Amino acid sequence: MNTPAHLIFGIAAFGNSDKRGVTAAALTGAMIPDLSLYLLSGWELLVQGTSPTVVFGQMYYSESWQSIFRIDNSFVLWGLLLVVGLMARSGVLVALCGAALMHLALDFPLHNDDARAHFWPLTNWKFVSPVSYWNPKYYGHIVGPIEVGLVLLASVYAWRKFKGRVMRGGITIVALLELAPIVMFVLMFDA
Repeated sequence: MNTPAHLIFGIAAFGNSDKRGVTAAALTGAMIPDLSLYLLSGWELLVQGTSPTVVFGQMYYSESWQSIFRIDNSFVLWGLLLVVGLMARSGVLVALCGAALMHLALDFPLHNDDARAHFWPLTNWKFVSPVSYWNPKYYGHIVGPIEVGLVLLASVYAWRKFKGRVMRGGITIVALLELAPIVMFVLMFDA
């Protein structure tokens, strides 16, 4: 799924309008599994000037990048940390891990050749789904609009859950970011 979707689902499920720390943890947990990709690709694209074709066609699949993705996308590691949070009765740690695990659970069935090793360190096995959230060769043209619809529903829920202007403004911005790829495709392909 797209990162904005994970952010909306994370705060809708684990955010708490009365506890800013819990909500911040939910947002952070929803973001962490994608953060390394942003940092690595941002460095290569913006600082090193590497071609997007090389970054996303070669470097993404390299052992060095995949070794990082194994860590921040591990059901095992996030699950163990969640147990610690539950044992410590830490709402912040539970929100962080819960949102990260939700991120992984939503990504797991929606990645084809870009799948990650979600069960590291137990195994480097990857579930190569027949469905992709973005690739039209693997039903991305169907999954993408469904994702957008679910994000809009979750955004309405989160909007009602959080009354503050800052949170509502943030929810609106993230929901619009979820729509950005659709707008770009329409503009690019004059659909």
